[in-house]
Amino acid sequence: MKQLTAELLILTFLMTIICSGQEIAVLKYNGGGDWYANPTALPNLITFCNANINTTIKAKPKTVEVGSAAIFQYPFIHMTGHGNVVFSADEAENLRNYVLSGGFLHIDDNYGMEPYLRKELSKVFPDKQLEEIGNEHEIFRDKYAFPDGLPKIHEHDNKRPQALGLFHEGKLVLLFTYESDLGDGWEDASVHNDPLAVREKALKMGANIVNYAFKH
Repeated sequence: MKQLTAELLILTFLMTIICSGQEIAVLKYNGGGDWYANPTALPNLITFCNANINTTIKAKPKTVEVGSAAIFQYPFIHMTGHGNVVFSADEAENLRNYVLSGGFLHIDDNYGMEPYLRKELSKVFPDKQLEEIGNEHEIFRDKYAFPDGLPKIHEHDNKRPQALGLFHEGKLVLLFTYESDLGDGWEDASVHNDPLAVREKALKMGANIVNYAFKH
């Protein structure tokens, strides 16, 4: 019965994507972490993508819970926060089915969630490990060139930025951007007072991520 349910969810996901077009959502999770951080980030990224890479994403991102069947309505889901993350067994299974059926999860560490996230991802994919994505990967070349890989947007502890991923059948299905703070760079200029060049760099990297997710 559980296998049948998973297959129905996958079929629903594929049918929904064909019919509904381009939408993205923010992932709401348990554990006390601020999943709602950077409220202006995704709307600004959507505006940038629609203006520059020919997407037609709905202007206002939705919010979707990890364990909800509604997760299958969105080809791209964004997750962020500073603190604790907890997935139940059912939530982990739902998230695994989502990415294996064609969904894409981007997780942007807003500084502080990394140790909790790694623990919870082991529930989602007990047989996989996050691996660093090389600078030659498509995600750093299309639509904008990042020959040095993931850009550093905000400095907190002098660690280098890392793009870490989980792959399934050769395809990147989950991207974890660590020690970069892309989401802060997507926010309204008045939030962090970042120079225009820094914000553009963050938005261009975000556009590459969205572009990859929608192409594959």
